[in-house]
Amino acid sequence: MLRGRLLTESLRVGVDLRVPSLRVVRVGRHDVSGSSSTGRPDIWTFLDFEAPDETADDLAQALADTMTDDPGWYADFEVGGDHVVVFPGRVFRYVKGDNAARNEAVEYGRSVGVPEHQLDWGG
Repeated sequence: MLRGRLLTESLRVGVDLRVPSLRVVRVGRHDVSGSSSTGRPDIWTFLDFEAPDETADDLAQALADTMTDDPGWYADFEVGGDHVVVFPGRVFRYVKGDNAARNEAVEYGRSVGVPEHQLDWGG
């Protein structure tokens, strides 16, 4: 079962994220004013999800297609031994422990405005 987190503010206005078998397991609203970037909302809605492993590619593509182009947003999830990091229009999938592949995703995140302290996803 894959598991991950999405900040609903990262979705473009007017889009629906539809992935068969995607299940929401937790929704929470949090004040991140002390750590969010300029131009981003101070309150974020965290949506934790899970889905069967075989939906990983469809989920990654659906996220890449529905996320806003505003700088700095991403979503991530783990599936099997892999970590998947999704940016608008771009997906990185690498085996946990593959530091070179992880660093490629981190560098891309940095280049699209993800704050340094948010480039801390696992694996």
